[in-house]
Amino acid sequence: MNYLAIKMIMGDRLKYIGLLLGLTFAAMLITQQMGIFLGYTVRMFSFITDTPAAQLWVMDPQTKFTEDSKPVSDTAALRVRSVDGVAWAVPMYRGPLNVKIQGGQNERCVLIGVDDGTLVGGPPKMVEGRIEDLWQTDAVIVEEKAAKTTLRVREADGSMRGLRVGDTLSINDRSARVVGLCALADAFFWEPVLYTTYSRALNYAPPERRQTSFVLAGLKPGSSIENVAKLVESTTGMSALTNDGFTRMTTLFVLKKTGILINFGITVALGFVIGILVAGQTFYNFVVDNSRHFGSLKALGLSNRRLLGMIVVQVLIVGAIGYGLGVGAASVSGTALRQVGLSFILPKELLIGSAVAMLGICLVAACLGAVRVMRLEPGIVFRGA
Repeated sequence: MNYLAIKMIMGDRLKYIGLLLGLTFAAMLITQQMGIFLGYTVRMFSFITDTPAAQLWVMDPQTKFTEDSKPVSDTAALRVRSVDGVAWAVPMYRGPLNVKIQGGQNERCVLIGVDDGTLVGGPPKMVEGRIEDLWQTDAVIVEEKAAKTTLRVREADGSMRGLRVGDTLSINDRSARVVGLCALADAFFWEPVLYTTYSRALNYAPPERRQTSFVLAGLKPGSSIENVAKLVESTTGMSALTNDGFTRMTTLFVLKKTGILINFGITVALGFVIGILVAGQTFYNFVVDNSRHFGSLKALGLSNRRLLGMIVVQVLIVGAIGYGLGVGAASVSGTALRQVGLSFILPKELLIGSAVAMLGICLVAACLGAVRVMRLEPGIVFRGA
C-alpha cells in the first residue's frame, strides 16, 4: 500500500510539483533565516572567543555586554590575584579611539591593551608578524580584514592600498607603527580592532582616573571556577564571569536591545505558516481530486487507519524531498551571501530543528487530507461522473 500511495502522489504531476515547491520554499526560508540569525548571534561574543586564555572575566558589576566596559580601579588586578584559587590576573584596556591613517583618513577603532609582560589577551592568530613584536616601540597589531578594507592608505598619487606592516598611524595624536596583522572572528560590531600593550594603550587613551576595562584571570589547578568566581565577587565587589556566563550576558543583552530576535522570529514563523498554507491546501486538493481512488480502496475493505497511513507516507515522502532541496538551497545561498559579509552558519542542531519544523508542516497537511478521507463514503466510486 505504501508503494501505491507513492504512485498516487507522484502520478498527479501538477499537485506533486506544487506541493514540493511549497515545502522546498518553506524549508529554505526557515533554514536560511535561522542560519543567518545564528551567525549574527555568534558574532555578538566574538571578542570573548578571540580571548581564549581568560578563564574568568572580572569587571564592573554594571557592565551589560562586551562593548559596555566600565573602567575599574587600576589596582583591580592586584586584588584579584590575592584571591584563593586565582593563579594569575592581568589588566586589559578596551575602548574606542580615533585613528588617523597615512593620507589623512580618520577611522573610529577599538584599541585593546594587553598585559605588557605576558601579552595575555592578545590576538589568537597572527597572519603576519609575531605577537612578541608588541614589545617594540609604538607597536600595534591590526586586524587583517580591516587593514584590507576599512583602514586603507592613500598614496601620493591618489591611489588606495591596504594597510601593511611598517605603516604608521596616529592614535589620538600619538604615533603608532604597524608591526603585525592578525585574524579575528567576524564581529557583530563593525569597528576595526587594534592591539597594543596595556601601558601603551593608557598613553593613547584620554587620561581618566580609572582606565582598566577588564581583568583577565586564570585558575590554579583543581580550583572550582564557580567557587573562585563567587570568592572574587565577595572579596573585590566586582563581577566575575566565566566565558560562558559573559557570552550569555552579552547575547541576551544584544538580542533584547536590537530587536533582532523578533525580526528573524517573524520571518521564520512566516516560512512555517507559508509551508502550512501551501502544503495543506495543495494536499487537500489532491485528496479531493483522488476521492474516487480512496473510495475504491475503502470499498475493497481498507480501514481508515490504513488509508491514513497512506496519506502520512505521501506527505512525508514529499516533505523529505522538499526538506532536502530547501536545505540545499539555503546552504548554497547562505554560502554565497557569506562572501559579501553576511553571517551564516549551518550547525547540525539547525538541521534537526528545521527538520522538526518541516515534520510539523507535513503532519498538519496530512491532518487536513485525513479529515476528507475519514468523511469519504465508499459509495462515491459507484456514482456517475
